[in-house]
Amino acid sequence: TQDGVTAIAGGYHSSVGVAAKGVADARGVPVVFAETWNDTITGDKQKYIFRIAPLSSWTSNIIWEFALTVPDVSKVVILTENTDYGIPASEETVKGLEANGVESTIFSLDIGTQDYAGIVQRIRAENPDMIITLVTGEAAYNFTQQAADAGIGPLDLPFLTGQDALESGTYWTNVPDGNYAFVQRVGVPESQFTDKGRAFAEVYKERTGKSDVESYAMEAYDSVAVLAQAIEEAGSTDGDAIVTALENISHEGTLGRIYFDYGLKRDPSADGKGDEWWHQWPDPAITIIQFQEEGQASSDAAIVYPESYKTADAVWVNE
Repeated sequence: TQDGVTAIAGGYHSSVGVAAKGVADARGVPVVFAETWNDTITGDKQKYIFRIAPLSSWTSNIIWEFALTVPDVSKVVILTENTDYGIPASEETVKGLEANGVESTIFSLDIGTQDYAGIVQRIRAENPDMIITLVTGEAAYNFTQQAADAGIGPLDLPFLTGQDALESGTYWTNVPDGNYAFVQRVGVPESQFTDKGRAFAEVYKERTGKSDVESYAMEAYDSVAVLAQAIEEAGSTDGDAIVTALENISHEGTLGRIYFDYGLKRDPSADGKGDEWWHQWPDPAITIIQFQEEGQASSDAAIVYPESYKTADAVWVNE
């Protein structure tokens, strides 16, 4: 309100999205969230709130479905952060695993934790068949390497690390024993990018010096571009006009064609969908990749799940 903001794009942490959405909606400021997964962000059907990131429940489904493909899996340990991302993601994952007869245990931590010695020893005592890491930022690097040092890392058993590993230059610096780790990715690797995605990746890597383009960087870019197109098509910076344009938009983004099926023009319940599908982009690709060579770029890593995107079989280090 101080700066006369017309609309807002971006957002990474679900906790920020949960806190910010009501403030923006109450002031009639449209928001296109880029990387906030918590289902409730769109689940209360606020007029001015949109999202191009996937739903947390949806990404969790991919994780537990993938976990069921691990040979002889009977027990999974989940490390999660105590945030609006980690808590529901871990709960949804547990629900899916246990519904399919797989035992699971959750270990929670606060953001900023650096020493995992105690948690690692407790996880070792669980003797899991797989470890799933639902934490963001440097925490995922620290835990993954400390687990590797203790003999329960990616070289020892199926291990899903945090998606920050998609910036593989930083990942390998912090996790030298991180080969064979699995990573969940929103979108497909660079080899399968759209033309616009490839053009973005080239400029992004040149300007940042990074070896890969992370999916959350592409989401951030697309969230701005979607809003820009909506404002142009509305011919106005009025919030209601922008909402109307967003509900009718077809935007060719770096991640694919972005559109919104449900909102004021059609309620999700019309198709038997839950409220969380309100102003939700329905088509982001969600894949599981695996590093299968030490030092490998995430853009070159094998897609091992789901079958529709698969480029190689997973390597199971515990076979």
